[in-house]
Amino acid sequence: MKSNVLRANVSFATIALAMLAASTAGAQSRQITTPNITNADGPTTVTLNGTVFTNRGIVGAGRLDANTRDFRNETLGSFSGMALDLKTWRRNADGTYSSGMYTLPDRGPFDGAIDYRNRVHIESIVFRPLTGTAALPQVPGSQNQLIITPTGGFTLRDATGAEMTGRDPGASTVTRGGIVYPLATAGTAAGLISLDAEAIAFRPDGTFYVSDEYADGIYYFDATGRQIGAIQTVAAMLPRNAAGVIDFNSTTPGVTGRRNNQGLEAMGLTPDNKKLVTIQQSATVQDTSGASQQTRNNTRILVYDISGTATPTNPIGHYVLQLPVFNNSGTGGAPDRTAAQSEMLALNDTQFLVLSRDGLGRGVAANASTSTTPMYKSVLLVDTAGATNLVGTTYETGTTPISTNGTLLSTIAPVQQVELINLLNPTQLARVGFS
Repeated sequence: MKSNVLRANVSFATIALAMLAASTAGAQSRQITTPNITNADGPTTVTLNGTVFTNRGIVGAGRLDANTRDFRNETLGSFSGMALDLKTWRRNADGTYSSGMYTLPDRGPFDGAIDYRNRVHIESIVFRPLTGTAALPQVPGSQNQLIITPTGGFTLRDATGAEMTGRDPGASTVTRGGIVYPLATAGTAAGLISLDAEAIAFRPDGTFYVSDEYADGIYYFDATGRQIGAIQTVAAMLPRNAAGVIDFNSTTPGVTGRRNNQGLEAMGLTPDNKKLVTIQQSATVQDTSGASQQTRNNTRILVYDISGTATPTNPIGHYVLQLPVFNNSGTGGAPDRTAAQSEMLALNDTQFLVLSRDGLGRGVAANASTSTTPMYKSVLLVDTAGATNLVGTTYETGTTPISTNGTLLSTIAPVQQVELINLLNPTQLARVGFS
């Protein structure tokens, strides 16, 4: 589940925002014990496997009013996932850029307690890149480089045409076409497929994928929002209860598979549209050590070949990404949290940008964490080249753990990574009036 604090900032970062500081990844997770803050100014570069990436600095930000209403006249909420409509992307004569944009809210307010009908929002955007380097006033009007205007939307429907719901399914399921789905049973949502939508990715023909945190799987829709297929996740990631039964609820912890609210948070297509890449928000239950949050660090990347069928049964790639761990108080102590990931962008078949962040920042209550000082918010550049592929092993087809107490097995090589964008850069953020 994404932090509300981050959703808007992250979305703008994926369009425009850039600050970076390089660091190499070792055999185990990077440890952050004090706030990971940089004041790097001007272009910086990192290199990974012979590819050089240059960051030229922050270029803009934008915001939506919290009272904005969507096409159903409900509060718009936040963006859990987003995708530009590249068919409409234009560079205009006045130096601005314009495009259509699709954004995806998750299961709605109140953490799955209400019948929020899943939907996709449609917006138009106009982006005027920042040209100055001086700090702007810390007021909402300073974040005006990206203008977002809601223009419509549509609800997501299952294969029968019934709308999907964000309502928590509890332990109820239904099987259709060999796929096990979460099924809501309470109130007005009874009988509807439960969907905790997290990421969205479009194919050139207008069909699109949505990743689901309840089932930890992927649903495939036509251009109108009606489901036309699904990908069940691998056995290792299917949530199961103590009886060994598939259980998609988000409140009672399972004994294996995805952790509650830590499903397929990120997803994207490779530029050639032949592969679909998904990433678990943090480690599965069997790969962690009880309530020790710092052991959620070894998460998984799945790669599907969609060049033939749009909904393949099995992945062709299954890799381990070691997320950074951090000390929640920021005072130099041992790590006690994992910087879970929330979004990704595929640059090619093996290299991806991945947002890894804490849950600390504006809006966090004083009693919700040890500290409200942000510790780590960065975009990682990761590369699966040379990493161990777990496809077909018992780490995928069963629930054999890949790590013990957060330490990855020595027989498994994780993906390579460098820190590409450090969002905790006061010098850069000041240019758009952020602190």
